[in-house]
Amino acid sequence: MSKGREGPAAGGGAAAVLLRYLREQNRPYSAQDAFGNLQREHGLGKAAVVKALEQLAQQGRVREKAYGKQKIYFADQEQLPAASDAELRGLDGQIAALSTKVQALRQSCRQMEAELKDLNSSMTTPEMAREMEELRKDCASYTEKLERIKSATNHVTPEEKERVCSQQKLYCKEWRRRKRMATELLEAILEGYPKSKKQFFEEVGIETDEDHNVTLPAAV
Repeated sequence: MSKGREGPAAGGGAAAVLLRYLREQNRPYSAQDAFGNLQREHGLGKAAVVKALEQLAQQGRVREKAYGKQKIYFADQEQLPAASDAELRGLDGQIAALSTKVQALRQSCRQMEAELKDLNSSMTTPEMAREMEELRKDCASYTEKLERIKSATNHVTPEEKERVCSQQKLYCKEWRRRKRMATELLEAILEGYPKSKKQFFEEVGIETDEDHNVTLPAAV
């Protein structure tokens, strides 16, 4: 009995498949890329692809170029039929049309990316529902508080408020005046006092605003 073949593209068939593929695509491929693209359709093994590409390169039927440890294979441009002027003009037209399409797609992508950015920074529907529920609770709480204030009987009239504010200004003014007088008097005494200011205050029993963390309100 004879042994079965590895597949429809085994042996010399692999080289034919690869040569036709490289010429049709007319772009560079590594052995791994060619194997991945043709494996399913033609049943080529990776070892067969590598061997066939190396043979084609040695025969001068395809070009080989090394990039570091990797080799790239592509169709020999000298062996391809030259395009006519009409074909070149057609290709130029296709390039221009595709370039215009690419620009339009890029613009569309930029717009969609901007929209996506806005959507990602916006609240989701469940988040908005929770936020609305919290706001409703806050509104209800504030409404209840406002009703309690309105129904209270101990409101301060504008006249009473004005009277209290005037009294506060008057008392603060007097506070400043007396503190200034006391400070001037103490400084005069301390000029002839042989000890420190702290010792004098302790002996006399003087307590300052600072000792009790009291701050005089700012003048209005």
